[in-house]
Amino acid sequence: MRALNAEEGIRPFSEFRADAGDLWAQVRRTHSAVVLTQRGQTSAVVLDLAEYRWLVNELDLLRDIDAASRELERGEELFPRAAKARVLARLWE
Repeated sequence: MRALNAEEGIRPFSEFRADAGDLWAQVRRTHSAVVLTQRGQTSAVVLDLAEYRWLVNELDLLRDIDAASRELERGEELFPRAAKARVLARLWE
């Protein structure tokens, strides 16, 4: 996923309402999120489903890594095969 470009990635909600098709095409074409604002405040993010799923899987993987790290710090045994299987299962969900 590309980094957010302030000029093309932040739009007022009224613009999205008036031109949803074009903004959606931009999201699909650039694989970049569009942040919507209302009254000058950020209020929502429009993101392609594939990018959203990638972000959720990435977050789940990072949480698993963090949990494994805490287990190691507590001296709990971490079985490499079991840990690898958990990580791989998350990647292929």
